[in-house]
Amino acid sequence: MAVGFSLPHVPLLVTQKWFDLYPEEDVELPGMLLDDRKDTPRFSWYLHWKLPEPRQRFLLESGEQLKIVQAYLASISFVDSQVGRVLSALEDNGLMDDTVVVLWSDHGYHLGEKEITGKNTLWEPSTRVPLMFAGPGVSRMQVVNSPSELLDMYPTLSELCGLEIPDHVEGRSLLPQIKDSNTARIAPAITTHNHDNHGIRADGWRFIQYADGSEELYDLTNDPNEFNNLISDPSHTTAVADLRAMLPKTNLKSVEGSQNRILIYKDGVANWEGEVIDARAPIPN
Repeated sequence: MAVGFSLPHVPLLVTQKWFDLYPEEDVELPGMLLDDRKDTPRFSWYLHWKLPEPRQRFLLESGEQLKIVQAYLASISFVDSQVGRVLSALEDNGLMDDTVVVLWSDHGYHLGEKEITGKNTLWEPSTRVPLMFAGPGVSRMQVVNSPSELLDMYPTLSELCGLEIPDHVEGRSLLPQIKDSNTARIAPAITTHNHDNHGIRADGWRFIQYADGSEELYDLTNDPNEFNNLISDPSHTTAVADLRAMLPKTNLKSVEGSQNRILIYKDGVANWEGEVIDARAPIPN
């Protein structure tokens, strides 16, 4: 059974009782800087060049920064309650002991980090999602810190349910990590945004390479907010080389006729949704 919930997602609207859980005076803002794009490539802006989501500057100037975080937290709590209803139904119907439950989401969301809101990036706020397993064959109260992909869910569920994993299925079963959180993962987690823009998450690093060849590197162990792009630091040359080797070898353009949020880079020219981006154009606010 698949059960989907549309929140947290814009518009961040729930009833007042969920907002009351998070008075504005108690809301904590996510870790962010006012000029956190000074060490990121201009190409990073092209992934969300012209989008309806407000930028950090607008949130601060309009006094909406606390409110958007409050609304996001309220939306999460509302969905938590709906998940609780599903779990209660399993328990009430005697199904809890032989049902594998997985909770996940499709993407994360910026709430001012990297000067934007929204999801169209290769940084941690966009690409990190909750992923929780419970049920038969799953160790209780275990936290796995190694990276994983949502592609891994199919083979994981197949193995937990005793089903054969088809050869064509991508992803790797997470059962070794589910059984023992100290088990090393042999592959990184890769996120792709349009063609030739990839984020690699492995061994405490986030490495990003954009279609124009520009890059970023973050030490997430010491810099979980990704404030400091270390790509130019010569002491990390070996790590960068290892991470580059993990990039996908095959990259395809979008299917012909694709329109929304499509970024194309060809012959040194970036094109957003069918319009050429002037290399000298100011960053849209």
